[in-house]
Amino acid sequence: MTQAAPTTARPSIIQLAIKEKAALYAAYMPFLKNGGIFVPTAKEYKLGDAVYVILALMDDPNKLPIAGKVAWITPRGGTGNRTQGIGVQFPADDTGANAKARIEEILGAALGSTRQTHTL
Repeated sequence: MTQAAPTTARPSIIQLAIKEKAALYAAYMPFLKNGGIFVPTAKEYKLGDAVYVILALMDDPNKLPIAGKVAWITPRGGTGNRTQGIGVQFPADDTGANAKARIEEILGAALGSTRQTHTL
């Protein structure tokens, strides 16, 4: 009798389009190692789940493909009326570095702001 090879769950694919600088500021997670992005979603995830985010920023026609991991979860009914969703940590590779650099380039001086975000 042969055993079936264990199946690994394929990462979820999430498309996220951020059209405004204020929305990008609220979603960016600079405190995560390599950076990260908050994705509003009602789907249930666990910390460490692999997710593939296709990120569109502002009017840039080039989308950023990011194979990341769930590093933050804001559950439904979270404190402070925060949006339900997940924080996806960027990988420690060129795609993660490119996404972080592009976001920080767009945000510029706004990175030093103390305005509230989706996570902190």
